[in-house]
Amino acid sequence: MPVSNLLSGKTAIITGGTTGIGRAIALEYIRQGANVVVNHLDLPRDQAHLDSLVSEAAALRSADPSAGSLDHLPGDVTDPATGAALVERAVAKFGGRLDVCVSNAGVCQFAEFLTLEPDLFSRTVRTNLDGAFYTVQAAARQMAAQSPPGGSIIGISSISALVGGGLQTHYTPTKAGVLSLMQSTAVALGKHGIRCNALLPGTIKTQLNDKDLDDDKKREYMEGRIPLGRTGVTSDLAGPAVFLACEELSGYVTGAQLLVDGGLFVNLQ
Repeated sequence: MPVSNLLSGKTAIITGGTTGIGRAIALEYIRQGANVVVNHLDLPRDQAHLDSLVSEAAALRSADPSAGSLDHLPGDVTDPATGAALVERAVAKFGGRLDVCVSNAGVCQFAEFLTLEPDLFSRTVRTNLDGAFYTVQAAARQMAAQSPPGGSIIGISSISALVGGGLQTHYTPTKAGVLSLMQSTAVALGKHGIRCNALLPGTIKTQLNDKDLDDDKKREYMEGRIPLGRTGVTSDLAGPAVFLACEELSGYVTGAQLLVDGGLFVNLQ
């Protein structure tokens, strides 16, 4: 997507923003003029991802001074204080407002239902659903209190919110929960001018499923079911995320769900 400053001067926060879908959205927001603060866990394995993200963001700004800036803050979204700290950092660093919140941080580990351990279930729910709730609540409090109030909140749900998965019995309910959270917050926050929508990725190659998609037979099966003939890449979510963040493009869109799946959901063959 070319630089067109669709988000010029906006301030955004993105959880889980150093890898995968969150990273792709962060870079596109910066390209479109937004200042972005990403959250990450600050684990040793995260450092290389963070360093390369910082470098890419700097390169975008060097190539075009109208591009936005990047900042980052460590924290675990399962802690309610993390969302509040992320909002505070963004507001303090980039001009006193929060315009966009992307709740993206999540985990996905396949497991058999009958032998699924309670710890895996708890960790998945705590990260994917509790973390989304705390982040969205912190962002909404800022958006409702600022003058003028308003903003865009985007929850990264999944096609898994709409379909079952035999090895995802602990995961699909959390993504259905994110979708429901966006629907209910759209109702609760509309009076403050805050729009809340869900993005539902289909089969997107990220660090969460790369081993699964390395199985040639499984990948070929998935590609055969997708009308567009390929699995998705993280940048496929960037444009839709810009659309939902941009008041001029989606100012009357709230409580919606946008599937980004290459047509997989509607193909019943």
